[in-house]
Amino acid sequence: MSDQSIQERLFPTLTCFGCGPANPKGFHLRSYGAEDDTVIGAFWPGPEHDNGFGFLNGGIISTVLDCHTAAAVVQGSVDHGFRALDGAPLPFITAGFDVRFLRPTPLGPKVDLWAKVESIAEQEAIVIGELRCDGKVRASMRAVWKRFRPR
Repeated sequence: MSDQSIQERLFPTLTCFGCGPANPKGFHLRSYGAEDDTVIGAFWPGPEHDNGFGFLNGGIISTVLDCHTAAAVVQGSVDHGFRALDGAPLPFITAGFDVRFLRPTPLGPKVDLWAKVESIAEQEAIVIGELRCDGKVRASMRAVWKRFRPR
């Protein structure tokens, strides 16, 4: 595994709040390719990510999973030779996702992130992802990504 994350290697100037290395106030998620064609990472939720009941906010969970699956899509794009079109910062952009909150996620301990490209073609990619804590899946996501066509 490289010391540089997928984000740092493949989109170092991106300012996305969740995964952009160039956003000084963002989450700076770092995702890494694993041997089994999955992408892994971690996030450390703090008190500012509270849902008001002492657990990780669902919007934060959705953002983290959206951005972590982005790393899987971009890595998959590179692996399949799908380059970003002229004027597009990335080959694909989120078209939609379905997040399932399976159990509350505590604040404080590290959460583990997992993602895998389910399918990828020139125009669309589908990715699944999970947020895990204490060995349990806390939330899952299925995301559809479409080819990023700047206008």
